[in-house]
Amino acid sequence: MSRRQNFTTKAVPLNRRWQTPWRRRGSISKSGADRAAPPRAAWAFLAPSLAGVLLFVLFPFADTVRRSFFDPMGGSFVGLANYQSVLANSAFRLAAKNTARFIAVCLPLLLVLSLALALMVRAAKGGGRLFRTTYLVPMAVPVASIALLWQALFAQNGIANSLLSAMGSRPVDFMGTGAAFWVLIFTYLWKNSGYDMILWMAGLDGIPQSLYEAARVDGASNFQCFCHITLPGLLPTLFMTAVLSLLNTFKVFREAYLVAGSYPQTDIYLLQHLFNNWFADLDLGRLSAAAVLVAAVLLTVILLFQRVLNRGDEL
Repeated sequence: MSRRQNFTTKAVPLNRRWQTPWRRRGSISKSGADRAAPPRAAWAFLAPSLAGVLLFVLFPFADTVRRSFFDPMGGSFVGLANYQSVLANSAFRLAAKNTARFIAVCLPLLLVLSLALALMVRAAKGGGRLFRTTYLVPMAVPVASIALLWQALFAQNGIANSLLSAMGSRPVDFMGTGAAFWVLIFTYLWKNSGYDMILWMAGLDGIPQSLYEAARVDGASNFQCFCHITLPGLLPTLFMTAVLSLLNTFKVFREAYLVAGSYPQTDIYLLQHLFNNWFADLDLGRLSAAAVLVAAVLLTVILLFQRVLNRGDEL
């Protein structure tokens, strides 16, 4: 007897043969329409957040763009005069250079350090709860307390110089020389590494374990699994983490301002210092123009980074 089986098919009436597909299509299109149109309850929950974004973000930014084309004193239209004044200002060029240098150094260091911490915590026994809590402590410390801590560590008679003197070295003016830049970098890494570590761990949890099991069956090493499974699987997390870390670089001003004041050492004179000084002088025209320029640069960088990652996904 051959392997072919004699299958018997039931006779289906003609009306059922034609009606069933149409019924299924109708039900699918209806469910798709339900998914495409969010219910009113969803808009009701989103309405307060959308209203807050419009009221406190979009409308103020639109007003900032408008002010950048007007004279703040007379209210007359000046065109691009405020932008020309900003680009020709030596303080703006210094602050922009220091800010770009700070971002170029801090962002790669933070991404690599936080990813390494996430891998260490994930590999630790018991889920690494103690390490996870330890790395998140800096996020809960108030900014004023951080400023007092840095003053105690890096002042002329602080703890760091006391240790250097005990070892026979000369004291270092950490906040009055080029060392202030590296103190600021250390502050940023110390405060934000725990937050980025949590983001990386969320991305690691989203990678299916079956991929690692299949790779180990094929004889792949841990390094090969990391390069061919972990890193490609973390590309979406990389974009989100990099963007949030980039935005957080503009929040380090609080620590620098509390430690060094409005006019710190030139290596840590950032755009935030310049904006704060122009705001104190009520120079709203140049302040608005500089804010629009910075926002345009940030938006361009984020879009380019997203495009590069999308090309990586296609490859």
